[in-house]
This record gives sequence, C-alpha cells and structure tokens, in this order.
Amino acid sequence: MAQMKQTLVDAPRLVEWVRDARERTRTLVSDLDDEQLLGPRLSIVNPLLWEIGHLAWFQEKFALRGALGRDPIRADADELWDSMAVAHDTRWDLPLPSREETLAYMRAVEDAVVEALEASPDEDLLYHALYTVYHEDMHAEAFTCTRQTCGWPAPPLGASGGEEVAGGPPPEGDAEVPGTAAFALGAPRDAPFAFDNEQWAHPVPLEPFRIARRPVTQGEFAAFVDDGGYERDELWSEAGLAWREETGADAPPYWSREGGGWTRRTFDRRVPLEPELPMVHASWFEAEAWCRWAGRRLPTEAEWEAAAGSPAADGELDGRAEAKLRHPWGEEQDAAGRANLDGLAGGCVPAGRLPAGRSPHGCVDMLGQVWEWTSSDFGPYPDFSPDPYEAYSEPWFGGRKVLRGGSWATRSRLVWSTYRNYFTPDRRDVFAGFRTCAI
Repeated sequence: MAQMKQTLVDAPRLVEWVRDARERTRTLVSDLDDEQLLGPRLSIVNPLLWEIGHLAWFQEKFALRGALGRDPIRADADELWDSMAVAHDTRWDLPLPSREETLAYMRAVEDAVVEALEASPDEDLLYHALYTVYHEDMHAEAFTCTRQTCGWPAPPLGASGGEEVAGGPPPEGDAEVPGTAAFALGAPRDAPFAFDNEQWAHPVPLEPFRIARRPVTQGEFAAFVDDGGYERDELWSEAGLAWREETGADAPPYWSREGGGWTRRTFDRRVPLEPELPMVHASWFEAEAWCRWAGRRLPTEAEWEAAAGSPAADGELDGRAEAKLRHPWGEEQDAAGRANLDGLAGGCVPAGRLPAGRSPHGCVDMLGQVWEWTSSDFGPYPDFSPDPYEAYSEPWFGGRKVLRGGSWATRSRLVWSTYRNYFTPDRRDVFAGFRTCAI
C-alpha cells in the first residue's frame, strides 16, 4: 500500500521547509507584472496567478482540511484552484482574486500550517505537510520553465552564474556496470519518503551494460544538427518523424544560426552556444534520433537507477534494495559541490565537472543539471497504490516516458536516485537532456 506516515524531517525542519518553499514561490513571481502573471494561453503552461493560488489551495486541502479536518479558508477555493476539477484551458477565464488577495491567501495558509506544526504535529500532519512542500517545489521548477518558454528574465534568485566546478577535463567514455538476476527497481520499503510511483522495490533482471559517465553536451548535439540530423529520415522513428513533420522542427528549440555558428536563447538573453554544457530542452524524439546517429541508445530506467546508486560486489551488481544509495554520493542529502540543483546557478554548468557527486560506478551529473530521458514508458510498479493525492501518478500512466535525476532548477530536497519524473515524448520546454548507453 502507499506510504503514509514515514517522513525524513521533524516538525522544526519541516517548518523551515514550508517557509522556504513559499518564499521561493513568491520570489519566482515577484518581478512579473500583472500581464505576465496571466501569461500566454499555451497547453504547456498555467497562468501563474492561478498557479500560485493552486499551491496554497493544495496545501490547505491536504495539510489543513485533510490532516486536521479544518474548514476552508475561502469558500470558493475548490471552484478556483482544484486542478482535477478545473480544466486547463479555462483557467485564464476564472474570476481569480487579485495578486494581493492571492498572496494574502497564500500567507494565511502558510501561517496556519506552521502554527499547527509548532503546536502539536502528528504523523498525518507531518506527512501531508511534507507532501505539499514537495508539490510546491515541483511547481517552482515549472515556474522557471514558464519563464524560459515566455522569454522572460531569469528568476531573481541571486544566481552566481554557475556552481563552482572542479578544474580538469570531465570524465569521458563509459562506465561498465555489471548485471544481476534480480535488481531491486524502485524505493525500498524503509525509504524516508517515496512517491506512489516509486513503490516499491521489485526484482527485475539486468544484463551488464555500459553507460556514459556524463550527459550528452550541446557541442555533441550540434554535431548531429550540422550533419543533417533533422533531415535524415532514417534516424527518426515513425512517431519521431510524425512529430518532426507536425512541428517543423529543424533544430533544437531556442537555437538560431548566427554568423556561421549557433546561438541559443536562455530566458531573455541570447548567448553563443556553450559546447561544454549538457544538452537541454531536448524532446525524447530528438534524444532517440541523436542516439541512432551516434550508434548509441537511451538507458532503461532500471539501468539508470543501477548506475546512479547501486554498488557492485564480487563482479556482480548488488541489486538489493537495502544496498542502494539514496543519492549517487551516499545517504547525505546535502548536494553542495556534488550536484547542480536548487536553481542558484542560474543554469547548467560544464558537464562532468562536479566529481564529488559521482556514483559508485563513476558517473557524474546523475542528479541535477538536466532531467535525463530513459527508454522506459511510465507505468505502475507491481505494488502500486495511489497516494492520498490520487491524481499524482495514476492518470498519467501510458503515453509518457520516464525521466530521472532532476535539473539545475530542481530543489535538492526533492530528488533522489529512485525518483521518477514523466513527460510526453514531444515536450521540449522542460530542462531535459539525456545520457546514453553502448549498444
């Protein structure tokens, strides 16, 4: 059954996280005007004014109304912000409260949750409050994607211009990962937290494989484009060809040719292509075509998870659930100097330059930088049971591909080695790239 009570933080730490998540949300919209808070009508974005209200509603719904049985703060909250009841294309037309009213509602919910956590936190409240923090963290990354999609300035997070990176060349070539007859794919039952689609670890056979030590870079993808990759039908699957023809894609999004070279748009700036940075904003179809061009393939999610956190013993992968590391570097959550996460770098840093975050097999950048497409379809594990938020996973099984590892904009507290993200294979707006395996 779905995990309910076990969490990895106590009440004082959770209070800090509730405050921090809400402050990040406020910061991500603080510099936008009222027109931007509504934004364009696109299928891949929400009106941000609606979205910030939705975050407060979600927290009230599950932490205050669900765990504590309280009455709604606003009588119209469900009609405005219930994402499963309010169709996406109608959200621009709702009688949304003003920015000031929405921020006041957000503050009221935040203060009530903090007060409850400080007064008498029980297991139900701890679990549901933590769930709402993670939910808000997911939307923080979505806000950042929206700013990129719309060509707005980079988030005002005091970005340093890049995580401090180690000198020297990045690791090249492939890591050799031994196989095992029964690799435990998924979260162990004693995990401090796991979403429903990670539950629970179950045995799958895994053959030995070779996986790239770092993700594919922009320079490597540019070589594919310059070699006519978008014109060579033999490199594209039938579905990929249909997507390419429908969209007219002839290069990655945000790329333009200027003066014989490539530039790309990052938020509201255009910069020369940075060949050493991981490829980002690649659809699954583009990743698949690049692999055919390079004579490579995408890893399965079991291969990705094994390379990220399962050590080898006596020439065989230690596939036991209890042997897997929660993060490639170990159990400690602190990602500083190990992974490019939390949005503070303002974007990707050169691939492979954070060796302190390497996995037991010598792979780097497995958390942070870019979400990494896998070849696996998103579906339930054998013991799947929906979380209290039943719409988190189950409605999306089938038709989506699994991504692993998080991006530079993902909060470090939100991502771990068994975490599964999922998007349709056409999506190019998310901070997604890929690493490959030898055939």
